[in-house]
Amino acid sequence: MLPPLTLTLDTMDQCQALFGYNDRNIRIIEEELSVRIHLRDNALHITGDELNCNAASEVIYQLLELHDSGEMIDTSSVQYYIDMAFSGDMPSARALMNDVVAYTYRGKKIVNKTQGQREYTSSIRNNELTLAIGPAGTGKTYLAVALAVVAMKAKAVERLVLTRPAVEAGEKLGFLPGDMSQKVDPYLRPLYDALYDMLGADGYMRYTERGMIEVAPLAFMRGRTLSDAFIILDEAQNTTPEQMKMFLTRIGKNAKCVVTGDLTQIDLPQGRKSGLSDAVDVLTGIEGIGIVNLTRHDVVRNDLVQRIVQAYENRSKIQANE
Repeated sequence: MLPPLTLTLDTMDQCQALFGYNDRNIRIIEEELSVRIHLRDNALHITGDELNCNAASEVIYQLLELHDSGEMIDTSSVQYYIDMAFSGDMPSARALMNDVVAYTYRGKKIVNKTQGQREYTSSIRNNELTLAIGPAGTGKTYLAVALAVVAMKAKAVERLVLTRPAVEAGEKLGFLPGDMSQKVDPYLRPLYDALYDMLGADGYMRYTERGMIEVAPLAFMRGRTLSDAFIILDEAQNTTPEQMKMFLTRIGKNAKCVVTGDLTQIDLPQGRKSGLSDAVDVLTGIEGIGIVNLTRHDVVRNDLVQRIVQAYENRSKIQANE
């Protein structure tokens, strides 16, 4: 066996953050990369196959960069950089952390956690329309709302328009009690949560009262032209092709639009094609339109979610081959 590869840690704080609770971060690296990692004084000694030791060293380096940038090292971050080491496309943690998307109303930085997220936010910034497809937990909705609030505060747009298909109610909301906001509140909770993070409850109420934030079900977009607006269509996998065409043709002058969805969670009646899938087929290659595919590697929730997504993907592949 080759002599151990040695890395020096600068501080005890780095050591504690890297190892994690009950050493779980280091254990994941050891198990996934088939290496052994020992700490002596302030030095990490990595033993194992040369290729795996080098991969472990690069993973640890990026995790320390993450920590030094003020971000927490959690198990999902560990798994992400391990996956990237295997893919041969290791992103720079420092570059990701330095690309600030927005700030919450409490002053906390919102940054891209993965290369896929960085491609997504770059697409939103550089295109009039972005279609984002990916599993739950990849930050599709949250990052779109963050950039929408940035645009509104910078006066690049006059208002935000947030919508989604209320497929659970069959898009027939008239029978539900309350005003329009109360009718669609249950369907737009993720959007509200992100808005509260960006603006705070009081800030959200002020912008809403001034008519700068509008929440409406997709059915109410018909016949309108949305100009000088940042428009977000969430859960777009549950639109029909007809609804999607109707929505996209509402985009007016000086408008930016983001459409998000997860094609593995379609709630449409059996046999109906998703409008999101149809839009990807029709709009690929058109100037001014970005299409971003996020994957399980971009899941930034509990790392259990990554494993759940992977399990469902594996079953789908098996069924497709039968």
